[in-house]
Amino acid sequence: MPVTLDTPAPDDLPTLVEIWEAAVRATHHFLPESDLQVIKPLLREQYFPAVQLTCARDDAGRILGFLGHAEDRVEMLFVDPHSHGQGVGRRLMQHAIDELGATRVDVNEQNPQAVGFYQHLGFVVKDRSRLDGGGRPFPILHMALSR
Repeated sequence: MPVTLDTPAPDDLPTLVEIWEAAVRATHHFLPESDLQVIKPLLREQYFPAVQLTCARDDAGRILGFLGHAEDRVEMLFVDPHSHGQGVGRRLMQHAIDELGATRVDVNEQNPQAVGFYQHLGFVVKDRSRLDGGGRPFPILHMALSR
């Protein structure tokens, strides 16, 4: 699938939130609804402003997924579940690695699909935290590019 990468405009942010929610509901089965509702408003208020956002669009301009990057770390990667398995996440990650210098990513241990995806791209587990960044009991794997 041909994908174009660009920086989302402010009016694209609601779409990014929708993609985040759909992707989390499809992959983060361990996350309680109450936590999802706490995190959701923080996306626009705190998380999006703290990263450089890149979105992937199809030929019609529809956003298929997005990545948030800061320094040498991918802070977030979410793909619309309808586009899973079509190379969107890989394209965003290759951009992050090749163009943005990303070498690290944190991933929920309870999301084995994501762990496998990053391992397939050459990331290895370097460390593990018992709690996530919000202090919740969801272990985080700290991964680094091994190339």
